[in-house]
Amino acid sequence: MCELSFYNEMIYWGLEGAHLEYCCQRRLDDRMSDTYTFYSADEPGREEPRAGGAEAAPSRRWLERMRLTFEEPTSSLAAQILASVSVVFVIVSMVVLCASTLPDWRAAAADNRSLDDRSRIIEAICIGWFTAECIVRFIISKNKCEFVKRPLNIIDLLAITPYYISVLMTVFTGENSQLQRAGVTLRVLRMMRIFWVIKLARHFIGLQTLGLTLKRCYREMVMLLVFICVAMAIFSALSQLLEHGLDLEASNKDFASIPAACWWVIISMTTVGYGDMYPITMPGRILGGVCVVSGIVLLALPITFIYHSFVQCYHELKFRSARYSRSLSTEFLN
Repeated sequence: MCELSFYNEMIYWGLEGAHLEYCCQRRLDDRMSDTYTFYSADEPGREEPRAGGAEAAPSRRWLERMRLTFEEPTSSLAAQILASVSVVFVIVSMVVLCASTLPDWRAAAADNRSLDDRSRIIEAICIGWFTAECIVRFIISKNKCEFVKRPLNIIDLLAITPYYISVLMTVFTGENSQLQRAGVTLRVLRMMRIFWVIKLARHFIGLQTLGLTLKRCYREMVMLLVFICVAMAIFSALSQLLEHGLDLEASNKDFASIPAACWWVIISMTTVGYGDMYPITMPGRILGGVCVVSGIVLLALPITFIYHSFVQCYHELKFRSARYSRSLSTEFLN
């Protein structure tokens, strides 16, 4: 039957595309992406009639437009400009953070006070932008409790809060900047700015797909971790026995305990192989080969499920972006 009619029936019965098999989901996404048709209650520009008459309609439309501008980068030209500015601030803050860890930068900042002041001004401007953006998004959100529970909003708070904590410590303790940066607490708080990189997930489908895939495949991820832990326990005990327990005189000191052997097992199963520790006996080397092959097999088993879920999530988010791009094209033509 017609894919669009079928999807209209799914919407009527409260079903989602995730309930379909992968082949049907792919066919439905391709068809709807080609026609730019989406039957949904939350389609851009579509408002449900509510009590209050025409007086409340303009304010609701304005709030909905603001939500789309801040939440959907492809919903309008203003949303794309806002997203681009936010990405620029993220990149600038990351460049300053990385540069501040360079020995030459720290030496230059110690000799030249103005360089340190400029970096702090840039940091304050970036934090001000992120704070204003977070406050506006909280004000225009429909459900304030749901807004606080979202993972990306929690990450925003984790990235913004350390700066204000460090400012408060400066105010109350009266310590100078150089002395504060020597403290472990302040260094940890400053390094938490690395969470700003995750803010890019709001503007890139790839990062959104990764997060949605991890959310949907948490059972497969737990299963993968269980496989690795079981194999780690078995191979670490055997390697400790073969390399250290059988011959105490010519034993391998790197495998003196099972926890120490766990490090060798994990880098062998993941085929990393740093070479910092390795078996020296013939039985230990045979066990190492079995460990590597077992790691490849165990890691490959759940990957198929995760891959299919990743592809499905990517097509869902891509279609969602295409749906909002349609409104962007209409606005540009108008």
